[in-house]
Amino acid sequence: MRITGLASGMDTETMIKDMMKAQRIPLDKIMQKKQYMEWQRDDYRSANKKLFDFRNLTNDTLLRQSTYIQKTVTSSAPDDISVRNVNSTSDFTGKIKVEQLAESATMQSSGRVLNSEADLKKTLKEIKPTINVPTTFNIKAIKEDGNLDTKGYDVKVDENSTMQSILDDINKNSGVTAIFDSFTGKIAITAKNSGSSQNSSNEIEFSGDFAKYFMQMDTNNVAAATASRGTDGKNAKFTFNGLETQRQSNVFLINGFEVTLKKANNTDITFSSAPDTGKILESVTKFVDEYNKLIENLNSEIREKKYRDFQPLSTEQKADMKEKEIELWEEKAKSGTLRNDSVISSALSQLRTALNSAVGGVTGADRLSEIGITTSSNYMDNGKLVIDEEKLRKAISDDPNQVYELFAADGATDSEKGLARKLIATLDDTRKKVIEKAGTDTAVNTTFSLGRTLKGYDDQITRFEARLEMVESRYYKQFSAMESAILRANSQSSYLMSAFGGGQ
Repeated sequence: MRITGLASGMDTETMIKDMMKAQRIPLDKIMQKKQYMEWQRDDYRSANKKLFDFRNLTNDTLLRQSTYIQKTVTSSAPDDISVRNVNSTSDFTGKIKVEQLAESATMQSSGRVLNSEADLKKTLKEIKPTINVPTTFNIKAIKEDGNLDTKGYDVKVDENSTMQSILDDINKNSGVTAIFDSFTGKIAITAKNSGSSQNSSNEIEFSGDFAKYFMQMDTNNVAAATASRGTDGKNAKFTFNGLETQRQSNVFLINGFEVTLKKANNTDITFSSAPDTGKILESVTKFVDEYNKLIENLNSEIREKKYRDFQPLSTEQKADMKEKEIELWEEKAKSGTLRNDSVISSALSQLRTALNSAVGGVTGADRLSEIGITTSSNYMDNGKLVIDEEKLRKAISDDPNQVYELFAADGATDSEKGLARKLIATLDDTRKKVIEKAGTDTAVNTTFSLGRTLKGYDDQITRFEARLEMVESRYYKQFSAMESAILRANSQSSYLMSAFGGGQ
């Protein structure tokens, strides 16, 4: 706390503050430069995110063959069989006659195992105090490849195990599922994989005293079936385009199409596929729309007007303004941070060049214009793409694979690369340059060029603030010396006046 102006009567505090305002002008200019550069850094990062999002969209649509192999499949009996495309690039047509559906092997206990559902949570010792509980039993079951698992799964038990914990272990880790039926008191077992075993006459096998005496299971499903407490696994039997064949499951692949058998009616069912033109068109259209949004946004950034008369506001300036005034001022002050930026301008040029280039080595369309996508003739659109939907739809319908090759061809040379691959290469290169210039949200200032400049501004601000403290202290010392001099002068004047007055 300083008390000034007692001798001089001057408001030295205000005078020093006014003088310090003049001293702070260079510091305010540095802080304005720092603020503007922070806005510029943030705008670079925003542009970089847009590039990143568009890159991901391009990669996830145009470069994935699954985008172009979407097909509609019609069937004369959709309630009996269903067909969907998984990874086939060609169409799928024919007849299927289903003689038998695939079934999973089953087994049930020969007698009542538990009296009620409540017994599931009791320990084995509580259920049968006199029983000597075995430590393990083994379950073998048919695998997905149609062979019986020769090793099986060992289920560990002790007197503190509950039937619920044992069933949970079986369901989680073995090749079968097990349930307890409270009405019959029995345990029912079903193989997780359907079909008939190729390397054994059995699809399920149990070994161990616990399975035999406590769970009352037969040694295998064939023995259980013979005793009318189980069934054999069965393969699906069908005729496909005149070929009699079998499958372990009711769901299987043929030529990249997934066939699901639902009923066995021994009747010819016809089916056929065709490109799902609507979905493929939707994906390509989405890409074009997002591309147009991207170049519109980037063009607006490099053409945005810069208002040089509107510099970032200092804290003191904001204190004298209303919130709306600050908002309007900063809207103009932030404008034009990326005006005529060379990195973004170059990227826009390269993107246009990539999309207007030809793709060598492909058998179908080698330019966008050949599938109905052209560059707008309006120069104000700055290279936006325009879709002739009828032409694009026909190109997709005729051969969706040619559209895939146009975008995703991966030739040995740049001229043989698909348009989407060229785009992604340009986007990756641009993002790398932007990151070198503006970093990422988690980057430290020393790792990118704008950050190093910002760090330099921070150092300047720190040094200048230290200098201002010294200047302010000097001003106070000078005014304090003035006050002391005035006090001494006043004291001497009073002494002289008193001395002269005493002489009279």
